[in-house]
Amino acid sequence: MKAYVFPGQGSQYTGMGKDLFEQSETARQMFHRANEILGFDISKIMFEGTDEELKQTKVTQPAVFLHSVISFALQENVRPDMVAGHSLGEFSALVANQTLNFEDALKLVSVRALAMQKACELVPSTMAAVLNYESEAQIEAICAEIKDEVVVAANYNAPGQLVISGSVKGIDEAMEKIKAAGIRKVIKLPVGGAFHSPLMEPARKELAEAIYQTKFNTPVCAVYQNVSAKAETNPDVIKENLIAQLTSPVRWTQSVKQMATDGATEFIEVGPGVVLQGLVKKILA
Repeated sequence: MKAYVFPGQGSQYTGMGKDLFEQSETARQMFHRANEILGFDISKIMFEGTDEELKQTKVTQPAVFLHSVISFALQENVRPDMVAGHSLGEFSALVANQTLNFEDALKLVSVRALAMQKACELVPSTMAAVLNYESEAQIEAICAEIKDEVVVAANYNAPGQLVISGSVKGIDEAMEKIKAAGIRKVIKLPVGGAFHSPLMEPARKELAEAIYQTKFNTPVCAVYQNVSAKAETNPDVIKENLIAQLTSPVRWTQSVKQMATDGATEFIEVGPGVVLQGLVKKILA
């Protein structure tokens, strides 16, 4: 069985999507429609913009989404057996399994990006990657020790690779405690917010309002969602999980393991970069 997986924020690069635009009329039409929906020329930024321009959340999330869904649309006679996306990538996955149409999904991605940017500006916050630890429970316990600041496990990316998220003070304190516990590899990430933490609550509320006004169809195959790490086909459940995702951890390790348990024998990454291929190999090693 083929599982199609879609990357999230961080996979962007200058020039992304230009080859798709040049090779296909379908791609050109989708890029033009995206420019209209977003109200700015995102294709120009994707093709010619600097790294700094691409790092703007209002640009990054739609850019990665566009590259992914256009890449998927250009593949002939593809019907996935199951899909999943890492964080933002879940929206691409929901287009691939026909839960959402392209235009509605792009509008939701734009709302999500802008809402997350606003939430980031409310509290100084960040994320850090923890590598080569003994157990996830050990990192979770250290986060729980910090009472006066928000610090949570946010991304279960692969065995030995966990990202924590929270206030700047909380992350600094957690990094000290983690190093004191003998875990030397803790790296603060170059992000401007605490994604997948309670600090995203204002964004969650804003996204929920937009999602409840959007039509979700019964998908052609299951999506393995970040929140549950389970196969979901009920549009109402998919909606609720998509909303909860903003303040809940991305259970990527658990999702990939469940897809393999449910029969996935081939994982095909669609979109910019190859990050997920590497994670899948580590998870299923």
